[in-house]
Amino acid sequence: MEDQWNRAVEVLGGVPTDAAADLTQRYGEPHRAYHNAFHIAAVLREAWEIADVSAEDWAILTLAICAHDVVYDARPGDDERASAAWAREKLTEAGLAERHIVKVSELVLATVGHQSDDPLAHILLDADLSILGADPVVYDGYAVAVRAEYSAVSDELWRAGRSKVLRGLLERTDLFHTPQAVARWDAPARENLRRELSILRDSSPKL
Repeated sequence: MEDQWNRAVEVLGGVPTDAAADLTQRYGEPHRAYHNAFHIAAVLREAWEIADVSAEDWAILTLAICAHDVVYDARPGDDERASAAWAREKLTEAGLAERHIVKVSELVLATVGHQSDDPLAHILLDADLSILGADPVVYDGYAVAVRAEYSAVSDELWRAGRSKVLRGLLERTDLFHTPQAVARWDAPARENLRRELSILRDSSPKL
């Protein structure tokens, strides 16, 4: 992750700073059961598989992927905005052009609602959600890890909140945006989401 961040900064005409080391430290925070360095590596890998972009756009995308969860306190919306602010600060220190900094920030902010009209954002968003279309065993590990990150939330509130999120995802016609992602992940993702919903329903206390 550090090497990819620094290379991307250099491609865009900047000079690497201490930002890469800060990334490693932040993604290694003990409360991160899922949104950690392994997640970033997976998003980078999956984005590379579905991307067909210029070197400049790939550098921008790399920076956005690395930064999109750099602040993570299980506060949806606030975390993404704080991560975008972190990216702006660090990329300004690295001397990147304002247009590149703005673009990276916009991509990070696109992860708030996971909706965008930007084709580059589509790659990030699809790669970020690729875990939904993973093998069921891998998906189940992801679900357990996300629950661990919300350990302060009661089981009742978790079931209600998580079920709402899952239903919202299933109701979307555009769960994935790029044709490559749709072909790879859409069908298995919907199967995994329906299965987790069923598990949550079955685990609810019976009256």
